[in-house]
Amino acid sequence: MGLFLSSTVTDKGVVLFCLRLPVAVFSGISIVMTHMMTRTRPLYRWAVLTALLALLAAPASAQYKPKPLNDPATGEKFHIEGGADFWFPSTDILVASGGSGALTGLAGTQIDAKRDLGLTDKRLPKLQLMLRPARSHKFRLEFIPIEYEATTTLARNIDFNGQRYRVGIPTNTTLDWKAYRFAYEFDFITKNRGFVGFVVEAKYTNVTVQLATPVLNEFATARAPLPALGGIGRFYVVPNISITGEVTGFKLPDSIDSRYGGHYVDVDIYGTVNFNDYIGVKGGYRSLDMGYLVKQDSGSFTLKGIYIGIVARY
Repeated sequence: MGLFLSSTVTDKGVVLFCLRLPVAVFSGISIVMTHMMTRTRPLYRWAVLTALLALLAAPASAQYKPKPLNDPATGEKFHIEGGADFWFPSTDILVASGGSGALTGLAGTQIDAKRDLGLTDKRLPKLQLMLRPARSHKFRLEFIPIEYEATTTLARNIDFNGQRYRVGIPTNTTLDWKAYRFAYEFDFITKNRGFVGFVVEAKYTNVTVQLATPVLNEFATARAPLPALGGIGRFYVVPNISITGEVTGFKLPDSIDSRYGGHYVDVDIYGTVNFNDYIGVKGGYRSLDMGYLVKQDSGSFTLKGIYIGIVARY
C-alpha cells in the first residue's frame, strides 16, 4: 500500500495534482482524529463552565467596595450608645456608724459585712448611656444598683448608730448602695484605629445600711458626691474588635477637715466585638474602690470582678 499521485488538466489548461491515500491509511487517520476529539471534549466543557462562572462573578465583583482608609472602625459611627452588663464582683465592705442626737459621741464598731453580717457575693447589673454630639465629645451616664440582704446570728457585740447589738441575736441586714456616675469625655487623639482622651466626672454615692433584730431596728445613710479625673484609651486590633482601658479617681484628704474625707478609684479594662455599627458584645474586668467619712459615719467598699454585656448604638 503506497501513495498515489494523479493529475488532471482543466479546461483552462491548468494541471491539478491530487494525492490519494489508500483506504487503510485513511481509516487509521479517522480513528486517531476521533480518539483525539473524544479526549479533548471534557476540556471544552471545563472552558465553557469557567467562562460562565466568570460572567456570574462579574456583577458581585462590581458591587464590592473596599472600605475607605479614612472610614472609622466598626462601631465608632454613632450619636447614642446604650449598654447593659452583668457584673460578678467579689466584695469587701466595711461600715461604721456612730451615735447621733443624744447619742452623739458614741463611736460605732467597724463592721465587716461578710464576716459579721453574713453578706455573700452576688451578680450585679450595670447600665450605661452615652451621648456623642461630635466625634471627640461624649457625655456619659452610669447607674449601678447594689443591694445585699442577709440574715445571721451575731458572733460579737456590735455598736451601730448609737445602739448595741448583742452577741447571739438573729440580725437581718440590708445594704442598699446606689452608685451614679456623670462624666464628660474629650478625646484629644482620634484615629480610625482608636482614640485617647481624658475624663471629668462626678460620682454620687447613696448608701443605706439597716440592721434589724426583734428588739432593735436602726439604719444609717451616707450620701457622698465625689469628683474624679482620669483617662481612657481604645485600640482596634482588627476593624471590629477593640480593647479599652479607663482609669478615674479622686481623693479628698481628711487633713482639710477631720470630719470629712473620701476616695474613689475606678479601673475598667474590657474588650468589645462589634457585629456591625449598631450592636456588639463586650467583656472585661472592673475594680471599684470607694470610701467615705462623714462625721461619725464611715464606709469602705471594694468590688472587683469580671463582667459581660451588650452594647447598642444609633
